This record gives sequence, structure tokens and C-alpha cells, in this order.
Amino acid sequence: MSSDSIPEPLPAAPEASGDSPFRTEPTARDEAPQFVLPLVVHLEKTDPPARNDALVTAARAVLTILSDPRSLGEDEGGAEGEWAQVMRDWQDARIRKVVRRARGSEWRKASVLPGITVTGEHAEVRVFPPVPLDGWPKELAKLQVSGTDLDDPEPPAAPDPAGPVLWMSPDVDMSAGKAMAQAGHGAQLAWWELSDTERKAWREAGFPLSVATPDAARWRELTAGGLPVVRDAGFTEIAPGSCTVVADHPALRR
Repeated sequence: MSSDSIPEPLPAAPEASGDSPFRTEPTARDEAPQFVLPLVVHLEKTDPPARNDALVTAARAVLTILSDPRSLGEDEGGAEGEWAQVMRDWQDARIRKVVRRARGSEWRKASVLPGITVTGEHAEVRVFPPVPLDGWPKELAKLQVSGTDLDDPEPPAAPDPAGPVLWMSPDVDMSAGKAMAQAGHGAQLAWWELSDTERKAWREAGFPLSVATPDAARWRELTAGGLPVVRDAGFTEIAPGSCTVVADHPALRR
């Protein structure tokens, strides 16, 4: 992970309230051209990653592309990152993420396309700049969305209470791919809420974070505690408006 500082200025981030990309009712965002952020998880039959590791790695992949110089506005030399415009277009519309799986030659072909591979304890997730909703590259379009079923052979370690935590809803049953996308949403909401200085510190630390599922009582406290909450738009798997993730970063705790 590079420790280079984030070029200035940072791009303006959409508001997490008001005309939010995560609201379920129609908004002005629905009038904009729609894009999707593709994520591909490396999933070999004989050696799959643990579910929690995949969720953490997907969230870090989203943060990595958000902070990459290619995704940002003009740098000190006046040049705009090559992905900056499409990242703006994506964030001006609904925030969609789709996780697909690849193995063997599929993974090798996907890895050739422009993007960033982020590695966890064992998981590998490659994130790509946003593409039009109906304009996926053929190398990615043929990859499967379904079948991304992962589990945790051992119970995940308890989250670090002093660090960022993405709390997953104990009430919503999601496939691993859907949960990876939701973890990415949570990480993105936290990123939007942070100051430039806080973003830079998180990036230079390598985006440490934990993913955990609280009990029902703790979940109620978290959703009412003023932290960013992902309310899914209901495009796949779960009901519109479902609260799926609470983004808990030390800088956001009141």
C-alpha cells in the first residue's frame, strides 16, 4: 500500500443526507446517467477466502479507489486524474456496486484491465473505475454474480474498539457478494464524512478497519447513535430501505 499523500484538492463528496445516493425514494440522482463500480473477488474452488476477510478487503478496495490520484481532481500540476470524470459521474448518480467472482483465467483476464487489486489476509479483490450500468467490459460482464458463498471457518476476531468498524446488520441475511458491496457502501459513507486531514491519515495507515456483526441491542444503539447508516435501495436481494451497515470511525463518534 502506497503511503503517498492525497493530492489536493479532494473532490467534492455527495452529501450523506438530503439528496443521498442511498435514499430509496426517487431523487434527482435518478435523472443522471447511471454507473456501477465493479469489484471482482478472486474465488478459487479449492482455496476460497474467509467471508469476513473478503468483506474487509472489499471495503478497503473501495476506499483505495476513492483516494487514488487517478480518481481525484486536478493535482498540483493542473492535470486531472484519468478516472476523475467517471468517478464524479458515478457519485452524482445512485451509488451502485456489484461484486462478481473470478477464478483461473477469468481472474487473470480481469487483472489486465485498468483497476486496483487489494489484498487482505487471504482475500484478493480488484476494483475497477465505474462503468455505465449497461456498458460492462466483456471480460467483466461474463463473470458470475451469484455463487459468491463464503463462510468463516473460525469466528472473526473481535473488532478493535479504537479503530474504524463497519457494523453489519444482524437482521438482514445477505450473500457474501451483497455483503461485500454493502461493506463498501459503509466505508464510502465514512470517507465522505471525514475531513481532508482525517482521510489522509486513514489512507497513510493503509485503511485499517474491522467488519463485525453486533447483537440486536447493540445494533439498535448504533443505528440511533448519529453515525452514517447505509439504507439499501433494494435493487437486489433485500427490501428497499433496509439498514445494512453502520460506519463507525473514531473521528465520527460523538
